[in-house]
Amino acid sequence: MAEENKMTQDAEEVKEEVPAEEAPDTESVEETCEAASEETEEEAGEPAEEETETAEESQEETQKKSIFGKKKDKKDKKDTKIEELTDRLQRTMAEFDNFRKRTEKEKASMYVIGAKEIIEKMLPVVDNFERGLANAPEGDPFAEGIQMIYKQLMTTFDEMGVKVIETVGQQFDPNLHNAVMHVDDPEQEDNVIVEEFQKGYTYKDFVVRHSMVKVAN
Repeated sequence: MAEENKMTQDAEEVKEEVPAEEAPDTESVEETCEAASEETEEEAGEPAEEETETAEESQEETQKKSIFGKKKDKKDKKDTKIEELTDRLQRTMAEFDNFRKRTEKEKASMYVIGAKEIIEKMLPVVDNFERGLANAPEGDPFAEGIQMIYKQLMTTFDEMGVKVIETVGQQFDPNLHNAVMHVDDPEQEDNVIVEEFQKGYTYKDFVVRHSMVKVAN
């Protein structure tokens, strides 16, 4: 009995030395639960916010694409208008260039036509000079003066571009010569001019008057 009482006493002393485990605080447990609940709510709310931001970004991109698309449409219309105006300008410039060339050609033709008419009216005067000089006596001072005037006139014609058409010994050319007589001459080749009755003239490659000639058959 004494030993049992002693063991009981030792056990009580050990219990007194070992501190009892402290009971958990009720308020601390509630605060921990609330914090865990808030963290859970935050974790659950983050994806929703991310999805909202993604949706807003997609909407902004769509708006930007729409704006850029409108700008592109406007740019395309502007480029088309520029191309149309450029084409019209090029056509107008081409038409004006053709008009200018045609006008210059017409002016040149009018000048040639007017000069030809004047030269044609002066040729009978030249013919009379030549007839008078052919019948003038040699050594006559008056005839020598007329000869000088005739030379001056022919020099002026030459400077203007008026040329005498070559005839005798040349092949007959209907574009330059007017055959008024034909003669059988075995010493001459066919269609060779053997005599000239009236001189022909050209002005800048245009025939002012055809030569009147005799042609051998």
